[in-house]
Amino acid sequence: MVTVSTTLNNMASTYVGYGSWVGLATGAPGATATPANEATGGAPAYARKATVWSAGTVGVQNGAAVTLDVAAATYTFMLVASLASGANQYDNCSIPSVVMGAQGQIVVTPTFTMT
Repeated sequence: MVTVSTTLNNMASTYVGYGSWVGLATGAPGATATPANEATGGAPAYARKATVWSAGTVGVQNGAAVTLDVAAATYTFMLVASLASGANQYDNCSIPSVVMGAQGQIVVTPTFTMT
């Protein structure tokens, strides 16, 4: 018999297997593969960064922190994608607003919890 924790772990492992690229958006990215409002610009230029997902326990997967270079803007969403660029978003979530008055960096530590 499969236990609930085993099922949660298997589902969480499947989820993070879809991709490891983390990005930011200035508004809702939407529910399609092409993320709307994804960050752009800056010097150094914004780019998605890869996280490394940990082995999960009871349906929780933790990603390693990533540091994203961003231009001045207000960032309100994080997105997860299967590649470094392009139309391959597979999930997103709102984050507490981060207001950048000038070029800077935002550190994101993704976590996925299967309940």
